[in-house]
Amino acid sequence: MARIVVLGAGFAGLWAAIGAARKRDEIGASDRDIEIRVIDRNPYHNIRVRNYETDLSEVALPLVQLLDPIGVTHGLGEIESIDPAHRKISLVASGGEETLSYDRLVLALGSEVMRPAIPGLAVHGFDVDTYTAALRLEDHLVALGRSAPSPGRSTVVVVGAGFTGIEVAAEMPDRLARAGITGSRRIILVDPNPTVGATIGAHARPVIESALSSLDVETRLGVRIASVEAAGVHLSSGEFIPTQTVIWCAGMRASRLAENFPGARDRLGRLLVDPFMRVADLPGVFAAGDVASSVVDGLHPTVMSCQFARPMGRFAGHNVVADLAGEPMLPLRIDWYVTVLDLGDWGALYTEGWDREVKTTGQAAKATKQTINRKRIYPPLNGSKDDLFAAAAPTVQAPPPTYGAPRR
Repeated sequence: MARIVVLGAGFAGLWAAIGAARKRDEIGASDRDIEIRVIDRNPYHNIRVRNYETDLSEVALPLVQLLDPIGVTHGLGEIESIDPAHRKISLVASGGEETLSYDRLVLALGSEVMRPAIPGLAVHGFDVDTYTAALRLEDHLVALGRSAPSPGRSTVVVVGAGFTGIEVAAEMPDRLARAGITGSRRIILVDPNPTVGATIGAHARPVIESALSSLDVETRLGVRIASVEAAGVHLSSGEFIPTQTVIWCAGMRASRLAENFPGARDRLGRLLVDPFMRVADLPGVFAAGDVASSVVDGLHPTVMSCQFARPMGRFAGHNVVADLAGEPMLPLRIDWYVTVLDLGDWGALYTEGWDREVKTTGQAAKATKQTINRKRIYPPLNGSKDDLFAAAAPTVQAPPPTYGAPRR
């Protein structure tokens, strides 16, 4: 029996596993012929892009519900190392250390927020990088809401004015209100760049600035965090902001396990893969999602987002079985790119193209964002093998729908 191991059950890993099972079924093989095994540190698939939201009740989907109906095995484990030369994986599971061999590997371990060695950050900082971290933040806010008024109780400092930081800051007024933190509230967005959304583009920036202003989100730009303590945060400018809530959203990096593989990586630590999701010069190794970089339109490399991770996973899953069975593989090509940024109660921002031309804003764009976050990126949850396989077909979805009149 051949074994395909998928490391990671995020957007790329989940869809790689379902796509591989679909292709296995298509060629007439069974789980007795080709074993597909998923290893993740969690027993669920996290809809990670929703971790900033107020309601976290639907962002952790049990893997048993998604993989058991299609004959994919899955186990819990923390990956220690990968030996591509001998096709072996070292991991720590509930029973202790294990070594797992594979015939084909799909690396889909994703990315993680970068936490620099700033004094006090590890002890006093929060983030929304994982479901566990998001729950920790939620528990903290609820506890603050039940506590007596104190300095910094109703002030939140969000570090990083990129995509995640903006969404966290924009959602925070509603989150504080729901936590019972009423009265005077302050949300402060801190970033070393001179502008908010420095990487999002000049077309989008005025919309973001207007939305943050309407939500009373303050900014501290051109400064860095010097240290964090229980009572507040020190900025490089010398300012001290009393706060009990510092949320770190400053920068992402590919899983450091990518360093187990020889060959080229980009500045984010991502492995370079070809259009078939194969890692160069490593037979039997495929990679998808945030741990991989692929030029999908002949010019632009993929961005760390579920927009690319999901199709990368579907094609990696299809191709890893095709490769094992000696069948032709399919190249991934994506000829469109959109950005949909949630801006809390103000609405959202929808852009098209790599220059991020603004198409819709406000509540019209919010409807698109909610369609994506609550429907489009979810796998079928009815336990139907046919529905799961249909969703994992190696195709690229059309762009998400837009609502309302275009922005002029």
